[in-house]
Amino acid sequence: MLSVEALEVAYGEIPALTGVALEVGRGEIVALLGNNGAGKTTTLKTISGLLRPRRGAIALEGESLVGAPPHEVVLKGIAHAPEGRRIFNRLTVLENLMMGAYSRHDAAAVARDLDQVLVLFPRLRERIGQVAGTLSGGEQQMLAIGRALMLGPRLLLLDEPSMGLAPVLVEQIFEAILDINRHGTTILLVEQNAAMALAIAHRGYVLETGRVVLAGTAEELADNPDVRRAYLGE
Repeated sequence: MLSVEALEVAYGEIPALTGVALEVGRGEIVALLGNNGAGKTTTLKTISGLLRPRRGAIALEGESLVGAPPHEVVLKGIAHAPEGRRIFNRLTVLENLMMGAYSRHDAAAVARDLDQVLVLFPRLRERIGQVAGTLSGGEQQMLAIGRALMLGPRLLLLDEPSMGLAPVLVEQIFEAILDINRHGTTILLVEQNAAMALAIAHRGYVLETGRVVLAGTAEELADNPDVRRAYLGE
């Protein structure tokens, strides 16, 4: 579904990505692992059109995304739940969710997707009229994912969904990610909790200083001694 080839991105004169290549097949969960500063968030922002690459190719089902502004990337079916959640603090839960569907005109389908999001995250249904800035961190993460789902995306980009959450909430979020994938949404997941990411992913890539240094199935990466030492605490 998604292919990235020889991607080079820089912040001014400072290189952030060098020759990054990855693929995400339809129906997969693909994990992108690495330490802070490895280039994970930069990769997602570049796919979303928030950053422009110096070189390289990005294609969704064979259609180039290079040079496409973010709103056009969204219209092609890519939704991005960013690091730090980035919800609209002064809007209600419902208003935040409906912002995710701003580009859609199929009212009946939007209503069905809203109901599905509230089934997936019952806590949001309980707080549907609450101002989003007053939600807990876990509830805000649910809202960020739910807002992205309201696009009805073909590809969902998730950036650090477990960041700052208590272990019980991390489990809930990852169960929801699995459920989203079971219902047909392809997912590219950036996550520092490598153990949780590899437990649900089909395949993965490891980034170090802007380069892909390892790639393989989730099982292969989980069994790799370097991955176990660097990311699994062994």
